[in-house]
Amino acid sequence: MVSQNTLTNKRIRVRIPKDYRQEPVISRLVSDYGLTVNISAAILGANAIGDGWFDLDLQGTPEQIDSGLNYLKELELEIWEDNNIGNW
Repeated sequence: MVSQNTLTNKRIRVRIPKDYRQEPVISRLVSDYGLTVNISAAILGANAIGDGWFDLDLQGTPEQIDSGLNYLKELELEIWEDNNIGNW
């Protein structure tokens, strides 16, 4: 059984639409949900045109990670979890 205080890691890929460019989406994962976030890869459109794609390594308790993922889902962002996309 995993303790709720045990830190765990989760890899996700998230699409941030260009309309969210001014929103601190990733920053809120840290400040509001207590996650450690590492951006392992990112693609952004030139001159702020197009959507951004981010590969994120999230670290936190299972509850923190679930809350952070729920936040991203509430924003209706596209999210791929590592078990859904294979090798990236």
